[in-house]
Amino acid sequence: MTRLNRRCGATTAITLMSLMCSTAGVAQQPGGGDPLVARRSFYLPMRDGVRLAVNVYRPAKAGVADTAKAPVVFAFTPYRARYYDKGKLVELLDSREFGLRNLVHAGYVVATADIRGKGASFGARRGFLDQTEAKDGAEIVQWLARQPYSSGDVGLIGCSYLGGTAMLVAGAAPPAVKAVFAAATDWDKYEFVSRGGITGQFNTRPEESTAIDLASAPVDGDTGGVLLKQAVAQHAGNTPMAPLWYGIPYRDSMSALTGTRFWEEVGPYTHKAALTRPGMAWYLWGNWNDEPTEQIIRAAANLPAKMIIGPGSHCEPPKQFDINTIQKRFFDRYLKGERNGIDTEPKYAWWRQDGSGGELIRSNTLPGVGVKRTSLFLQPDGGVRSGMLADKPGGSRTLDYPIDYNISTDAYFPFWPETPDARAAVFTSPALAEPATVEGYSVVSIRAAADGRQANIFAYLEDVDPSGKSVVLAQGRLAASHRKLSKPPYDDLDLPYHSGLTRDAEPLVPGQPATLVFDLSPRSYVVPAHHRLRVALAGADPRQRNLAAIKDGLAKRWTIYGAASRIDIPFKTPVRFEAGTEKSMGEAK
Repeated sequence: MTRLNRRCGATTAITLMSLMCSTAGVAQQPGGGDPLVARRSFYLPMRDGVRLAVNVYRPAKAGVADTAKAPVVFAFTPYRARYYDKGKLVELLDSREFGLRNLVHAGYVVATADIRGKGASFGARRGFLDQTEAKDGAEIVQWLARQPYSSGDVGLIGCSYLGGTAMLVAGAAPPAVKAVFAAATDWDKYEFVSRGGITGQFNTRPEESTAIDLASAPVDGDTGGVLLKQAVAQHAGNTPMAPLWYGIPYRDSMSALTGTRFWEEVGPYTHKAALTRPGMAWYLWGNWNDEPTEQIIRAAANLPAKMIIGPGSHCEPPKQFDINTIQKRFFDRYLKGERNGIDTEPKYAWWRQDGSGGELIRSNTLPGVGVKRTSLFLQPDGGVRSGMLADKPGGSRTLDYPIDYNISTDAYFPFWPETPDARAAVFTSPALAEPATVEGYSVVSIRAAADGRQANIFAYLEDVDPSGKSVVLAQGRLAASHRKLSKPPYDDLDLPYHSGLTRDAEPLVPGQPATLVFDLSPRSYVVPAHHRLRVALAGADPRQRNLAAIKDGLAKRWTIYGAASRIDIPFKTPVRFEAGTEKSMGEAK
């Protein structure tokens, strides 16, 4: 408190003292008309004087804040913690993913804040989940821990970018942090954003206009939003995200925009020592139809974490279990010290989809670990862009097909791909004689040649119903120049790892085949009887927003060698096909 007051007095006009310094004596505001919540918002200056917009919600009776000390749960967002949408106030406190208002009702203090350069906060954003944000978040955490209403113990929570800030702030090792609930984020940001050396998906979406931040709710006392307008004016200096990612194609690339080897700065795995320090508990959450889930499982393999995976898309609260109750039980155990049994339950749980239903699997082993993979081979059968998926290699036939670069997506957040069959080479199995359970990561090994030195390959595993409709179960990608296999710097679940380092890059020799080995995203799924499995291979994906800029430097055709191309699928039981392929295919590779 003394440090904060001195900093405020030295750097701000006297008229701003009530907005920036200790908020003692400032009237509590009802939390959205909720008499059980008392809200206060203000500017908190960071070590360099940049002011961040912070909101504190305290348990209350009739709108009057409780004076008892309570643990704090903190969420740090780039998406505006409080803003107006068509005249209606929207607050992160009411986000369905987190149940934060219910946490206040349960006796927690909840704090939210806008990262610098976004929302109502001042400053310019240097990077995406960079160490500036880490230090900011750690400062806010320690400030919260010192307040008279705080027990001194702080939990972090978030999904997507907010899951990233939770991991990021934890990596800065503020002593007050005792529990972290992080969802739909990454363990290795290079592998997430530029997986296999291909920069794609939603992290390259267009920049939001700074005008969007003007819809943020001003902090208390900012009459007419004068300070809000000043803050948003500084956001024009933000580093644009897509150029940042495109400008660092290798894991060891130096960013011209940040002056650092940025992938190493922002990859949580590089801060593993801080993330695994004693006294900090972890819970991770993901959903199967969401690209970050493969990173969530990797994080669970490297952190002392519990984990749950549901069906559905990005940060979508599952109907099959109550994610808010799980979050509360986690914080009750590690911030309040309640012996509620959550720490004695199996470490991991995931939803195994079975038709329109499924079941929640509980285990102390991560999904797929210990499950042997069964090889199915890609057999060209003379079709223009099609072949068979079979239990034995297909001889010397090849499949030659042109790469379609005339594709794009209008989706702002393309978290999961649509079926690529119309623009890909497809290999389809016979119909299944009985249901087959897939559990874990599939791995493809493709022997292929291209007509250029640089080429990308995308692989998709699909479930095809009797009508021919297909859905993508798993997907992965690899730039052929990144094909060299390396030793990972963390537990990578014995999956193929590509370093992404400049020294390991090796362009193709046009017309000369090379072997491309990479894993697909994980899945827990029961493929129904009479359905077929399909592997689709493409040279481009709509989530590559920069295709128009890069396609002239990429190969125009792929040639797939059927004798040495396969997919290894983690089936829980032997797979049997209908008439003609009845024999067991349960032999593991």
